[in-house]
Amino acid sequence: MKYPIAIEPGSAKEAWGVVVPDLAGCYSAGDNGIDEAIENAKEAIELWIEVALDRNQEIPKPSSLRELQKRKEFKGWTWAIVEIDPALLSDEIERINITLPKRVLARLDAKAKKAGENRSAFIAYLALTA
Repeated sequence: MKYPIAIEPGSAKEAWGVVVPDLAGCYSAGDNGIDEAIENAKEAIELWIEVALDRNQEIPKPSSLRELQKRKEFKGWTWAIVEIDPALLSDEIERINITLPKRVLARLDAKAKKAGENRSAFIAYLALTA
């Protein structure tokens, strides 16, 4: 997915502000120029999506850049597109192969059993709560 972002120009004393118009409340900034502002916006978008998915909220589709550029509140701002890995939105199951020392695997299995989970579910839980 490619989300348009609006970038408010900064200066030597002010950060470059970023707004993601399609994602309510998704803001970011960069103290050291436009490149940093874009990178920070990508991270903010990924976190916004992660939280929304955890709350079972729908993820808005990106708007047309041309339509967003017509909005008065962004007059004079710079526009960029941030590409987000579609895997962030996928709940598709994927089989993986990992390698762990036997002692670690035994500890993992014991903790999963104690939590009432199988190994895969417990690893997923750890990844999502860490």
